[in-house]
Amino acid sequence: MSQPPVPSAPPSYPALTLRGLTKAFGQKIAVNQLSLAVPRGSLYGFVGPNGAGKTTTLSMATGLLRPDAGQVWVGDIDLWANPAAAKAKLGVLPDGLRLFDRLSGQELLTYTGLLRNLDRAVIKERSAQLLRALGLDQDAKKAVADYSAGMTKKISLAAALLHAPDLLVLDEPFEAIDPVSAKHIEDILRNFVTGGGTVILSSHVMDTVQRVCDHVAIIADGWLRAAGPVAAVAAGEDLTTRFFQLVGATGPAEELTWLRPSSN
Repeated sequence: MSQPPVPSAPPSYPALTLRGLTKAFGQKIAVNQLSLAVPRGSLYGFVGPNGAGKTTTLSMATGLLRPDAGQVWVGDIDLWANPAAAKAKLGVLPDGLRLFDRLSGQELLTYTGLLRNLDRAVIKERSAQLLRALGLDQDAKKAVADYSAGMTKKISLAAALLHAPDLLVLDEPFEAIDPVSAKHIEDILRNFVTGGGTVILSSHVMDTVQRVCDHVAIIADGWLRAAGPVAAVAAGEDLTTRFFQLVGATGPAEELTWLRPSSN
């Protein structure tokens, strides 16, 4: 009797590998020799102060911005050597990238699905499910230009999820999102990871990262300051406290003594 096939081992390479990523804008070095390996099946937070280089790093990691130096692999695919194959595995929610906002939410998802070479029947089924899951089904025929900031964020997330990518890269996915929608998005991301996907998300909110993520990287002034499991990076501290230590945010803020209601 023939033996049943032995299941193949999962791939050993990380979901995303960055090596020596560097980017300058004029004399300003936005990202400096940044190297990072994101484990498969992780929910990975990427945090730093304003201007730290988060968005620049994620833009280079997803093919939206070419680095001055360094390499990016999505799984085992060199992003810049084979961009089409790498981007097929990516779902991206970028920061500040304009949508085709004269389309309705439903039309935007259909357009996105066709760009991803999905069958129209698959697009229709998945779009309906995503719109319901994100609370947008009642606004599916409304123009995206008329969406609130939170709704725009949600339809962008739906577009990133539509083709069932291996890796989601989300820049500030909870920004402008109400608490109920945030809970739904957290559930979607956790289910995605449970099903074998990997999520990288940037956020300014340490409480969100500590609650949602199992790994975290902290960047400041273009340099990677720490990376690894959340507990290891926190090193026995609250993650917010550890973040302040690593980025050098010490000392009290300047007191604005003049900022008082007038007694006259």
